[in-house]
Amino acid sequence: MKLKTKTMEWTGQSLKLLDQRKLPFVEEYVECRSHKEVAHAIKEMIVRGAPAIGVTAAFGYVLGYREFKNGNLKEWMEQVKYTLSQTRPTAVNLFWALNRMEKVFLENINEKDLDTILENEAMRMAYEDIETNKAIGKNGAELIKDGSTVLTHCNAGALATVDYGTALGVIRAAVESGKRVKVFADETRPYLQGARLTAWELMKDGIEVYVITDNMAGWLMKRGLIDAVVVGADRIALNGDTANKIGTYSLAVLAHRNNIPFYIAAPVSTIDPTIKSGKEIPIEERKAEEVTHCGGSRIVPEGVKVLNPAFDVTENSLITAIITEKGVVKPPFEENIKKILEV
Repeated sequence: MKLKTKTMEWTGQSLKLLDQRKLPFVEEYVECRSHKEVAHAIKEMIVRGAPAIGVTAAFGYVLGYREFKNGNLKEWMEQVKYTLSQTRPTAVNLFWALNRMEKVFLENINEKDLDTILENEAMRMAYEDIETNKAIGKNGAELIKDGSTVLTHCNAGALATVDYGTALGVIRAAVESGKRVKVFADETRPYLQGARLTAWELMKDGIEVYVITDNMAGWLMKRGLIDAVVVGADRIALNGDTANKIGTYSLAVLAHRNNIPFYIAAPVSTIDPTIKSGKEIPIEERKAEEVTHCGGSRIVPEGVKVLNPAFDVTENSLITAIITEKGVVKPPFEENIKKILEV
């Protein structure tokens, strides 16, 4: 059983991941043959983006099962799940995927073909993700007017998913429907996902894209050069508060001030119904080197103190709508999120 997309390739024996740290200059794949190698790939951002992380972890779970030699299988799989879960704390899709894999494991623990059952479940997640993204794109495309200029932040495209993308899926679907769409991609410091990844994706698709520095957005909004903001999400609370790449909150405030619609595009699996508001979302703090260095070169004084939260939280009052595969969720968010979770 095999899978091959821009982001990942499941060979049946290993998981090959496009090394997103090296884009756009080098297109190179890292091969993972164990769950610990998958965990390393997630933690070190060889693969990134909430949906992609979730599916990657699912295949990591399969590899972990295959590594079992002797002892207590259930205890071994608990350790496999724990190792994978300790990689990125903010993206809820990671935990959603691992819980789903664990449920299938426990329900079929005595089956002789458990290996195939687990592999099938990971493959099912991968193909579901692609279809989910296309549905998100279709639903979101209706919100994008012909001739629009859309601002996006970080990378919520094919590279952040199994394929197609969430926020970029909306843009892709709008273009595929015949609409003329221009994109401004925030560079997204400190990891430059917008400058390196979003620009690379959109250029490959022939979609007009301009890279802008993060601090240009407000001025462009004020000048009337941005018609909508569409971003992805790593975790959405029950009330609609949304965690996404650091800098998203600032864009939401600016969009609100300039009367520009601000959309979140994410699968329902990114909604965490156990969290009532954004105040409960854990925020990952990453290593200082991502801020102190750029392209391998130091850009700040030696010894300076650094803060590097990877995400921020945008409260629901700044969000126009949340675009999911099950439809577009509008305020009141808690009430309508509960409805969509029941569908």
